Amino acid sequence: VGYSMQGVGKFGFYELFKIVYSGMLGEENTYLWRTSLYLAASASAEFFADIALCPMEAVKVRIQTQPGWSSTLREGFPRIMKEEGISGFYKGLVPLWCRQIPYTMMKFACFERTVEALYKFVVPKPRADCTKGEQLVVTFAAGYIAGVFCAIVSHPADTIVSKLNQAKGSNFMDIAKSLG
Repeated sequence: VGYSMQGVGKFGFYELFKIVYSGMLGEENTYLWRTSLYLAASASAEFFADIALCPMEAVKVRIQTQPGWSSTLREGFPRIMKEEGISGFYKGLVPLWCRQIPYTMMKFACFERTVEALYKFVVPKPRADCTKGEQLVVTFAAGYIAGVFCAIVSHPADTIVSKLNQAKGSNFMDIAKSLG
């Protein structure tokens, strides 16, 4: 549920922020600065999408890492609210941003530029002349390549988010110090 809400926000806001920032830059600068545009739009989108994700992520990580704590979202959500209040859902927000924003920036910028590169250097004809099947192969290949880079970028912060939600009363700095 949480990642569905976050995904809708991430992809929807990404397209929205691309339009907004492109309008601010103008047509020529949008092309010249397209990578920066992709990075800014994806970071902005992820910032807001994670606000929707964070409560679900807090419950999910506790279910996964604290055996017997709770077995369902329906059971875990009110438990966090009772024991820690609303802040219990958002104590992992900054570390989540530290994980997800670089991940999303890498995902969208790498994907967009990989699509460009594949059409320029690999596909022997312009995108407009490609069949839907050929376009799908390019999209799949670009998504796969972007996914590999995303995993590399997000792993350290992912570890901190998991540890943070494991230990009740912990904070970002305590976890980062304990991991070295």
